[in-house]
Amino acid sequence: MLVLGRSQVEALLDVDTLIEALAAAMADLSAGRASAPDRVAALVPERDGFLAAMPGSVPSAGVLMSKLVSLFPRNAGTRLPTHQALIVVFDPDTGEPAALLDGTAVTAARTGACSALSARLLAREESSVLAVLGTGVQARSHARALCRVRPIRQIRVAGRDPAKAAVLAEELTSALETDVRAVSTYAEALDGADIAAATTHSLEPVIRRPWLAPGVHITSVGYNPAGREVDDATVAQALVCVESRRAALAPFPAGSNDLLSPIRDGLITAEHVHAELGELVDGSKPGRTSKDQITLYKSVGVAVQDAAAAGLVVAAARRQAVGEEITLQ
Repeated sequence: MLVLGRSQVEALLDVDTLIEALAAAMADLSAGRASAPDRVAALVPERDGFLAAMPGSVPSAGVLMSKLVSLFPRNAGTRLPTHQALIVVFDPDTGEPAALLDGTAVTAARTGACSALSARLLAREESSVLAVLGTGVQARSHARALCRVRPIRQIRVAGRDPAKAAVLAEELTSALETDVRAVSTYAEALDGADIAAATTHSLEPVIRRPWLAPGVHITSVGYNPAGREVDDATVAQALVCVESRRAALAPFPAGSNDLLSPIRDGLITAEHVHAELGELVDGSKPGRTSKDQITLYKSVGVAVQDAAAAGLVVAAARRQAVGEEITLQ
């Protein structure tokens, strides 16, 4: 069995290639060719955390795998990330375990890359101003990935901690050929932004309708069982797209409060979800219909995304003879 650590995974995973692989995986999921059962979780209430299991199969890519991912929000501000994961890849013909790899890097990369895919499908082609809300791992992943699909010339970073926002802005300035600046509020970051990437663990919405410019594309990937990132007015007025209707509208720990809460309160119905990304990829559902339309991609994360990424990593590792081979027997 091949074993790959985090630094190896990061080096092997190319963002542009990943975006293309995710497009195929999302189309497979929507067409019923891929399998991604609802996420299940064991709760650790004394730490406000949980451990979730996410199996997935993408036959067209020849990938069968399962991810174990922990979410421990109290790790924020420590040396440990809030999300930590392992992925086991199996031989899809025999079921034999074939690879064990760090899933923390995969989770970060595939989440940002799928938001970039949503922007490629829904954001205006000329989009040049990006608001990044949050200062953690996903904020970094999103800034890097979204610059691959739209001509971003300015990035505004906002978070709860101004010092962390300043550090991230400086880091991204060094990594990306664009103007990156830290701003003091979410509203300031969103003012006139063409794309907004919400990557927080917020209890209260960081995306609010009065703060948004016409035609903005929103990606929301933050998850807090007790909170949400996007307010009711934005959800109600936006063209809403998801990875999977089943996953997004499922109860905890799979679904999204950003959608479930307004449905529960009678503000929208489940039919308000316009499309899955896979339906946009294959053309069975239309995307943006006007320049001023607000579009929202609400992500909850699905296992076929991890499968697509893991398949790329393992294939690249074998080509480049990277990693350690171990025997379990």
